[in-house]
Amino acid sequence: MSQIRGTAGYHLGPDHRPFGGPSHSAANSDPSPLDAIRAQTSKIEDLLDTFADPVKPYLPAIGRFLIVVTFLEDALRIITQWNDQLSYLRDYRSIPWGFTHLFLALNVIFMLSGSVMVIARRHSEYAVGGLLGVVVTQALGYGLIFDLNFFLRNLSVVGGLLMVLSDSFHRKKFAFAGLPQIDEKDRKVYFQLAGRVLLVFLFIGFVFSGEWSISRILVSLVGLVACVMVVVGFKAKWSAVLLVVILSIFNVIINNFWTLHPHHPHRDFAKYDFFQILSIVGGLVLLVNMGPGSLSVDEKKKVY
Repeated sequence: MSQIRGTAGYHLGPDHRPFGGPSHSAANSDPSPLDAIRAQTSKIEDLLDTFADPVKPYLPAIGRFLIVVTFLEDALRIITQWNDQLSYLRDYRSIPWGFTHLFLALNVIFMLSGSVMVIARRHSEYAVGGLLGVVVTQALGYGLIFDLNFFLRNLSVVGGLLMVLSDSFHRKKFAFAGLPQIDEKDRKVYFQLAGRVLLVFLFIGFVFSGEWSISRILVSLVGLVACVMVVVGFKAKWSAVLLVVILSIFNVIINNFWTLHPHHPHRDFAKYDFFQILSIVGGLVLLVNMGPGSLSVDEKKKVY
């Protein structure tokens, strides 16, 4: 297209050399490094599409289930450890008796009902709102709001919930009387952008925590490149698949709570981290299914 714009109105053909320089065809015969990268990643994407064809119809359901699995696990943990949770909130958080019961009960109700609605694709906007409220209230109630690792992980969980919200916009219109309306398509695009940006914060937390080793440095570099590609929307599907693989392997190796004794002090922490990473993987699965949206390099390339 740039070639057409450059010659339009001047009657210059593609091989015309008014100043004795190389012709356009000669210049274009040597592709740039970026073009070479695009060609290779396009081949990889085509290969991934071929292998993913059998599971593509199930990706939305898989993604939605994985996103809410941490809330389902958390609700079950509160129910099975009810007295321990009450004691912690009363003794360590100084929350009065009665409010502790209400806090836990509301968390369980919102997590279970919100998760079921997300999986069933019913009233997704209310379900996501309730689950976002749980994320905020738990951070405040358990005093984890200033824990950087917890904060970054929960930003990624919020990103997954925003992907659920974006996925729901193409199926249902929202109209509020007396309020200016944003086009449904625009809402979906903005939430897709916010969702894919927030999804990568977990990996940032992974990079800056733990002991350094050669393998960790290599994984971190590859993961950070994939995160940047997801954020800007350049080969976003391919990058999301790469992050799914990295996070899944990391999750099984590091957060293998099933190998710990039931009364091991770190078992609950490992279990919580395991399911939280599964939720972020679910958000990336939805990104693979929906694509990055129009506010991305991938979509701009189609225009230009």
